[in-house]
Amino acid sequence: MQAYKNTAVNAAIEAGQAILEIYHSGNFDVTVKGDDSPLTRADLASHDVIMQHLIPTSIPVLSEEGRDIPFEERGEWRELWIVDPIDGTKEFIKRNGEFTVNIALVRDGVPVLGVIYVPVSGELYVGTAGEGAVKAMCPADGAPDAQKAMEGASSIPVDTSSRPYTAVASRSHMSAETEEFIAELRKEHGDVALISKGSSLKLCMVAEGKADCYPRFAPTMEWDTAAGQAICMAAGFDVIDQNTGETMRYNREDLLNAWFLVK
Repeated sequence: MQAYKNTAVNAAIEAGQAILEIYHSGNFDVTVKGDDSPLTRADLASHDVIMQHLIPTSIPVLSEEGRDIPFEERGEWRELWIVDPIDGTKEFIKRNGEFTVNIALVRDGVPVLGVIYVPVSGELYVGTAGEGAVKAMCPADGAPDAQKAMEGASSIPVDTSSRPYTAVASRSHMSAETEEFIAELRKEHGDVALISKGSSLKLCMVAEGKADCYPRFAPTMEWDTAAGQAICMAAGFDVIDQNTGETMRYNREDLLNAWFLVK
């Protein structure tokens, strides 16, 4: 697992470097995919970098940029990487910095390793089943060095006793159902603070202890959440699938997630 962790961290940081080069150039070359979501040349550059790192592990990869693998094939995979080269492409295009690189290792449907890297800020979140979760600062300059990055990492979540009950909600996807859920939280907890973040940073806010819950009552895909779920679970939280009432599982036939609650 240590070797896989190093591989995923190095892949995420190097992908972040490739993304930032395009981000600062301003030449995004935006196209629209079949589901009306945007795609930039930074998505493709990040995907290529990550695959260069993950292919040598001989573990199959499920990625947003390779979503068309038939279930008849991937359904046989007991172990796989689930990758989002840029989670929050809309945030990337808006240039607000709230986009991430997501890499997760899934075994028997359960995310056991998650790496989320925020290229603009240099924040790095890593969660490993049985080992816990950490946050490190790793600017996207120089050669990626997972060992050095982990040396400066701090355990998460942090102490939350001094803040009000806090929920995290999407910056781009605030649904009526989410608003109703937050209204119920206010009835239960009184004052409820809100944090608005883009991309998988919403899951990281719970894992880090900056928020108590993240209700997601709008569409997401497996690659949007797998890495964040691994980090949240390693930090002692759970991601509850609304359809099953249990921990959300991965490499399903339908890659569209059900609504879920992180807490």
